[in-house]
Amino acid sequence: MSQAQVSDDDIFGGHEGGKLSVSATRPITQARDLSIAYTPGVAKVSRAIEDQPELAKRYTWADRLVAVVSDGTAVLGLGDIGASASLPVMEGKSVLFKTFAGLDSIPLVLDTSDVDEIVETLVRLRPSFGAVNLEDVSAPRCFELEDKLKDALDCPVMHDDQHGTAIVVLAALRGANLVAGRDIADQRVVISGAGAAGVACAKILQAAGVGDVTVLDSRGIIHTGRDNLNAIKTELAETTNKAGLRGGIDEAMAGADVFIGLSSATIDENLLATMAPEPIVFALSNPDPEVHPDVAAKYASVVATGRSDFPNQINNVLAFPGVFRGALDAGARAITENMKLAAAEAIVSVAADELAADRIVPSPLDPRVAEEVATAVAKAAEADGVVG
Repeated sequence: MSQAQVSDDDIFGGHEGGKLSVSATRPITQARDLSIAYTPGVAKVSRAIEDQPELAKRYTWADRLVAVVSDGTAVLGLGDIGASASLPVMEGKSVLFKTFAGLDSIPLVLDTSDVDEIVETLVRLRPSFGAVNLEDVSAPRCFELEDKLKDALDCPVMHDDQHGTAIVVLAALRGANLVAGRDIADQRVVISGAGAAGVACAKILQAAGVGDVTVLDSRGIIHTGRDNLNAIKTELAETTNKAGLRGGIDEAMAGADVFIGLSSATIDENLLATMAPEPIVFALSNPDPEVHPDVAAKYASVVATGRSDFPNQINNVLAFPGVFRGALDAGARAITENMKLAAAEAIVSVAADELAADRIVPSPLDPRVAEEVATAVAKAAEADGVVG
């Protein structure tokens, strides 16, 4: 069903009363059940955990529970709408965790945008969960928040807007290159947008061996000669733009092999004509892509968007359920770069026998994806020594 066929009544009806509930894993139908699940039986379990804290992993749900955390400062394309307004999105994320990876999760929306306050809150709540999925936190604060949480917590932490997007973009580029018979090492990639997703995509593409990455923000190409760059963009300037380009989108697009749109900027179709022959175009801004897919298709060999009503939807649900499932299955203390790379390879491998210009990644509804990603991520965690 396309988005055009979904009415407002359908949407609001699907959210009325919330999208989550808590259900018991064992029935309580008689007094004996009650004495086991609650008092007096539960006291024995609590005393056992007091004596051996590691038993909490076996006798509570915390070790398999994902906290889906947001401060509501960068929600979808809506911007800073606050904690309460972000809750329907976080509930939706929890539904996806359960549906695609069988993981329980709890939405936690925090009425503060102070990084240290968020960190302190999650540190105090640490006994209640096994992993943290950061969601819809504005840049550049999201980079500081993720780094501080990784240092403060002994469990997997991932900002999905950064790394989930990056994983799926890499998988899609791998798929597109397999279809086109090209090598990522020979390509120059233009990324429009230097926010959370843009920065993470630049980093994962570099880790995957891309030839060169040119990143643009609202002021143009990020390069070492520019002033007033924050710490994140300074790092980008030092590691990207091997071609030494200066200027704006016109200069960046000329001769480029791949365009990845991760901002609200629009792209004139004349710029597509200046790219390398039969380029790859990922116009991922939602709901309005940087260039309409039908226009991009006149120039590009492969076109992808973030929308479900066009082929090649780049959707984070291909990544995050399996990534967290694999990390928790392995008992990982963190999510490493190799675990992300493994996730991307697993995603494209699911569709390997069915790849085409209009199918460079599997469907987000493909039940094989989360299992394959989880297995690959767990193996990578073992190899990286972050287990236990």
